[in-house]
Amino acid sequence: MTEDISGGTVGKALAVLDQVAAFGRPVRFAELLSDSGYPKATLYRLLQTLTDQGMLTCDPVTQAYAPGLRLVRLAHAAWAQASLGPLARAELDALSARTGETIHLAQLDGGQVLYIDKRNARNPVDLFSAAGKVGPAYCTGVGKAMLAQLTGPALEAALDRQSFHRHTASTLTTRADLFRDLETIRHSGLAFDREEHEPGIICLAAPILAPGGQLLGAVSITTTTARSSLAALADLGPALRDTAARIAAAAAPWRFPYRPG
Repeated sequence: MTEDISGGTVGKALAVLDQVAAFGRPVRFAELLSDSGYPKATLYRLLQTLTDQGMLTCDPVTQAYAPGLRLVRLAHAAWAQASLGPLARAELDALSARTGETIHLAQLDGGQVLYIDKRNARNPVDLFSAAGKVGPAYCTGVGKAMLAQLTGPALEAALDRQSFHRHTASTLTTRADLFRDLETIRHSGLAFDREEHEPGIICLAAPILAPGGQLLGAVSITTTTARSSLAALADLGPALRDTAARIAAAAAPWRFPYRPG
């Protein structure tokens, strides 16, 4: 666990929730402790408090912790009130029906991609992405589409949070290379994932921008090199831009909780 463990009790509790969720499965105390920056007694106390409050659940047989139902209720409320998900649902359905490919809706959170919603392709493909999952921004179409809309300190802060791990032979692994790609994206309004995150997976993404230029999120069309090409995806650019514009229009009367990255 590499996060800053300052921030008082609430900050520590949230960090523990993040840690439990990151495992993606029920996790035992010993596993959490080995990956934690907290002393054993502190971690145990935080886990007990979170369990008592319904934010975590602890299986009495396996003694493994998992997200609790109270956290699930809060997550559903957040999805409905603080994400583009409900507003974009109809547009995602329409784009999915038109293209037959995988459609992603994402927002930028702490310099990373938070997948808000997803429509599977007619012939589904195994992908990293899933609603609620966090992914890298520097090597995904939606991530680069959103990063390209940031400027000044907001962009610098988001770039500082990129890991630049080489996922494939096509991954951009330096800040300078990514910055050049973002300049191109900023001018074209479209971002490509050229097998940068997963081999054989390509993507075209467009930012979702409020009338004043405020970044709301991004939408993308994802496919495989086995059944399509970057050129074919580029032909879908007008449809993708149109979808992004309609989602932005639907969000116009909504007081969106803006976070610059």
